[in-house]
Amino acid sequence: MRVPRPVSRIVLIASAFGLASSAALADPGAWYAEWPRTDFAKHAVPLAEIKSGGPPKDGIPSIDRPRFQHLVDGKARGWISRLADTEPVISLEVDGDARAYPLRILIWHEIVNDTVGGRPVAVTYCPLCNAALVFDRSAAGKILDFGTTGKLRHSDLVMYDRQTESWWQQFTGEAIVGAMTGAQLNLVPSRLESFRNFRERVPRGRVLVPTSPDARRYGMNPYAGYDATGQRPFLYDGELPAGIEPMARVVAVETAPGRYEAWSLELLRRHGTIRSGDLVLTWSAGQASALDKPLISDGRDIGNVTVQRGREGALVDTAYDVPFAFAFHAFRPGSPIHAVPIE
Repeated sequence: MRVPRPVSRIVLIASAFGLASSAALADPGAWYAEWPRTDFAKHAVPLAEIKSGGPPKDGIPSIDRPRFQHLVDGKARGWISRLADTEPVISLEVDGDARAYPLRILIWHEIVNDTVGGRPVAVTYCPLCNAALVFDRSAAGKILDFGTTGKLRHSDLVMYDRQTESWWQQFTGEAIVGAMTGAQLNLVPSRLESFRNFRERVPRGRVLVPTSPDARRYGMNPYAGYDATGQRPFLYDGELPAGIEPMARVVAVETAPGRYEAWSLELLRRHGTIRSGDLVLTWSAGQASALDKPLISDGRDIGNVTVQRGREGALVDTAYDVPFAFAFHAFRPGSPIHAVPIE
C-alpha cells in the first residue's frame, strides 16, 4: 500500500515565514511579551544566534505525565504492538527500571519529563540535529521540568525550564539564557536502538505510549527525506564540517572531561567495532532511520550503536549521541570527526 508523503513541517515553516533570510527570525525584542519571567539580561550566547523555528512556546508539547505499557516476556501487547522491530527507541535503565521511548512519539513531542528508578530525567530528541539525549533534571538544587521554546540555535532545540523559564541548549545541556545561565545538566547513559534490540535485552521493560493516541499521526515522519545525502540543515547558517557530509550521522562521545570526539556512522559500520582508549564502539544492523521515509518503519537501515567503557574487566554503557555532523561541528568546534574520506 502506498502511503501519501506528508507535508514536511520544514516546508510548512519555510513557506509561512519566508525563510530566504533566516536571520530575520532572530528577534529578541519580540520575545519579552511571551517570556516575561525570562531574564534576557543574562545569556551565555549572542541572542541573535537564537531563531524562531516556527511553533510558539510549547507549540510542540512535552509529555509531562508519561504512560507506559509493559513487555510480556519480550512480546509487545496493546498499543506498543504497532511498533515495528526496526523502529528506533531511546532506552535507559536506572536501578533496574528499564524504559524505552519510541521516536515515533518523540518526533512529535521532543521532551518527556519522567522519573526512572527514582531519578528525575528529561528524555529529549531534536529531529533537526538527530540529537537523542537523556538528562538528569536536577540542577542547582532544583528538580526542573522542561518544555519547548519554539526556538532553535544552530538548528538545535532550545528547551526551557518551567521553574525559572531559563532557556537550555538541548545539544549541550547548558542553560544559555535566563537566571540559570551557565548551569549544566548531567547526561544519563542511554541507547538509541531498535525496538527489537530493547525487547530482547529487557523482556519485561516498559515502553512509552501516547497520552492521546489519536492526537498525532504517530508512526509518520513529518520530516520525510530530511537526512538524505545532499540535504541542507534547517535554519543553520554556520560553518560546515570538512571531509564529511553535513547530514551524515556521527557517534559523538565525551572521551575525557571537556574533550569530545566523533566517529562517522559509516566508518563504524565498515569496521563493526572501534576501540579508542577505554572506549568500545560497536555497530549492528537493524534500526530504521526515523527521518527517511514518510513511515518511520520504512526508513533505511542505519544500524544500532552501543558505546561502552572498560571498567574493572567489564564493559559499561556510557553516554553518547548519534547526531548529524554539522551539529557536532557547531557545538563542539575544533573537536575531531573521524570519517571515511569523501571520494
